[in-house]
Amino acid sequence: MAPMARAAELLTFDGLYKSNTVLGLKFADRTLALKGQTVRLRGYMAPPLKPESNFFVLTHEPVAICPFCSSDAEWPVDIVVIYASKTVIPTNFSERIEVEGTLEVGSFIDPKTGFVSQLRLRDSVFHKL
Repeated sequence: MAPMARAAELLTFDGLYKSNTVLGLKFADRTLALKGQTVRLRGYMAPPLKPESNFFVLTHEPVAICPFCSSDAEWPVDIVVIYASKTVIPTNFSERIEVEGTLEVGSFIDPKTGFVSQLRLRDSVFHKL
């Protein structure tokens, strides 16, 4: 009998970082340990910059405008960039969703958009809660 697939670990926004000081962000030990693994995260889809895209921003609380920032120094600790496995149809920004994908950790500049991110989920899928 084949072993059962392990359920993806659930991350929370308040557990992603150890600290955020003038010296920069420090990722939590658990976040670093889960790098490259499939994880789940619950939050809200920020309004997209364009109607058809394969990425969006997941926020801890609902927001009415896109929270992308221009630099690492300004990166808010309560958002994660989600790269979906297919084109995303936006949800209502006040509907809570759960996203599952592969966790990437560390500064990244998207070559297509120029957006900066500290945490990302790749090959993601999501559903409403």
